[in-house]
Amino acid sequence: MEAVKSYKLTKASTPPYNISNYIRAVSVDIHRYHQGNGDMWPITWGLDGNLYGGAGDNRLSPVNFWRIRGEPQLAAKSQQNAWFLDLVNNFPLDPVKYCRRPDVDPRMGIKPAGLLDIEGCVYFAVELQNYGTDPAFTRQENVCGWIITSWDYGRTWNEKATPMDFFTSRLSSVHFVQQGGPGYRNAPDKYVYAVFPCGRDGKSYWENGDCILLGRTPAGHIIDREYWEFYTGPDRGGSPVWEKDSVNAAEIFAYPGMCGENHITYNAGIGRYVMGNYSFLDDEGNPRPNHQGTWPDGAGRSQLSLYEAKNLWGPWSLFYQDDNWGFWGNYQPNFPEKWIYNAGKTMFMVSAGTYDDYNFTVQRIDIELV
Repeated sequence: MEAVKSYKLTKASTPPYNISNYIRAVSVDIHRYHQGNGDMWPITWGLDGNLYGGAGDNRLSPVNFWRIRGEPQLAAKSQQNAWFLDLVNNFPLDPVKYCRRPDVDPRMGIKPAGLLDIEGCVYFAVELQNYGTDPAFTRQENVCGWIITSWDYGRTWNEKATPMDFFTSRLSSVHFVQQGGPGYRNAPDKYVYAVFPCGRDGKSYWENGDCILLGRTPAGHIIDREYWEFYTGPDRGGSPVWEKDSVNAAEIFAYPGMCGENHITYNAGIGRYVMGNYSFLDDEGNPRPNHQGTWPDGAGRSQLSLYEAKNLWGPWSLFYQDDNWGFWGNYQPNFPEKWIYNAGKTMFMVSAGTYDDYNFTVQRIDIELV
């Protein structure tokens, strides 16, 4: 029997976004299906047709790499045997080597961030982190991020594809936008895009941050820092403006104190980018980081909010909200591009969560358009 945690539910924080006038109804399967273990789960669609995912904090490793074979059976009542997870590499990066900095957790200080397959080369963004330095609002903080690469789907890795300080400060957490199909072969243009969750204090946080920034680089230059540029807002005609220096990067999404380390996927069937946001709440509905207090008693509920937009830079519109998501607080919703069906109206959401859902957790979501 699944454990149920009761809450004194009051009005939760309200996302500062208009309700979607494009998606009018949402149905979320009450069942959650589990495989593997660990959390985070950035996912990409490989050129070989499989999905690949990164996980953190499992099998005695803070970061590891998985192959995800198969896909959901739309007509089946149970999805439990529709896909299979294979652990490809339990130690793509050795924490003993990388977690020696005084501002990084010495045991679990390296985590997965983003994944992208381009023509069979897997780009894996990872991040160094600690579990918070502000006792009053203890958020898991990302210190820096970089990219490692693999040409054999994760069996071996080039750990030095970029330097460890490839991205720092508020850019420390790199999340590649998922679009373009297997191997990125149907990409809409020559660029790769990534989002960077951060705080307005110039730092990057895993939970309860403030906003998201947007960057891009030509697909052939992901590991060349000088090619990266950042969205700074629209010009007078409404077209996006990009600058090399991130100092003027504009917030494409803002939810102060309630912004997660989010993933974005393009749903080609409905012609919209889809993003899930997660944030942790106390019993009164105020922001409360998941790492606040003493574990395991510090675990609390989370809020899930789903958004759609025509463009990556927005404007974003809210189409679903759950103020008591998961039994003990779920996080990092992700919509694998391969697992979108029915002309975009059926999507499968991958996430993770504390205790019961601390693994590869899948739920079906069906939407209706206006």
